[in-house]
Amino acid sequence: MIPPYEITSEIISQIRKIQNLISKVDGYAIPKPEIKLRKENKIKSIIGSLEIEGNSLGEELITALVDGHRVVGSEREVTEVLNAIKAYDSIKGFTYHSSDSFKKMHGVLMENLIDSAGRYRSGGVAVVDGKKVIHMAPPATNVHYLINNLFEYLENAEDDLLIKSCVAHYEIEFIHPFADGNGRMGRIWQSLILIADHPIFQFVPFEMVIKENQKEYYKVLAACDKVGKSTQFIVFMFNCLIESLEQLHIDIQNQGVPEVKERVKTYLTMYDRTEAFSRKNYMEVWKDISSATASRDLKYAVEKEWLKKIGDKRKAAYIIREENLPKEEN
Repeated sequence: MIPPYEITSEIISQIRKIQNLISKVDGYAIPKPEIKLRKENKIKSIIGSLEIEGNSLGEELITALVDGHRVVGSEREVTEVLNAIKAYDSIKGFTYHSSDSFKKMHGVLMENLIDSAGRYRSGGVAVVDGKKVIHMAPPATNVHYLINNLFEYLENAEDDLLIKSCVAHYEIEFIHPFADGNGRMGRIWQSLILIADHPIFQFVPFEMVIKENQKEYYKVLAACDKVGKSTQFIVFMFNCLIESLEQLHIDIQNQGVPEVKERVKTYLTMYDRTEAFSRKNYMEVWKDISSATASRDLKYAVEKEWLKKIGDKRKAAYIIREENLPKEEN
């Protein structure tokens, strides 16, 4: 059974905007190694996700922990950060449509924080704001059924992964499958699905945008609970993704990252000019661009007559036309 939601005209418009932003960001080459940008955004993801849960260590101490330093702070809060660092560092090793991976991730995030890390809850649980109950989760006896249904949807439904990522996030918050750590699980699982959709999302700390709109985040979750579908949450999360991608675009531009022309020219200085190469060879250097972007890059080089194309489609190969390269390449 597909979790309930509707595809509205607003959502379709948001998807187009997200895809356009991805294309814009993909038009740049993330520097190799991408250590600085990856580190900065990992820290933002951790700060955003954990501050929502009440962690008070702050950017300076969390950065120190990411750098491997010891800090002074409560044992629980330091453990939360160390676990989150481990989880985000290993995120590519998890499978977004695997319930076993899901439990394993919870085990990483909640290790030494709760006794039942990596196991579904056996009792009732509710989300409270002060003394007010704002969400009563389904009975523990329903958790396995609801989670299995969610992961069947993630594995088999033909929906766009952008939509799946939001639906999974909402459903995890609604089901509350664990005794604790459900909020951070919903956010990191959405990250995992987004990265599976496109590698650029490893640089998109949307958790920080959620933190900045935390009241709206909980308000939308509650509103979706009342109507029994996640449409409004998808809209909210897409707005968070759009804002995060727009900021990433600005950050990359500010770092002076080369666009397609410089990316191609850089590759041509690295590759053996006596041998033909493929799109696959090109992507082995620029690992964070899509195959479509790689094809556009190579088409650009052919049009500039820097390359000669041999064959077509998957069998296409490229030969460098030494005599036509820009002077600075010689």
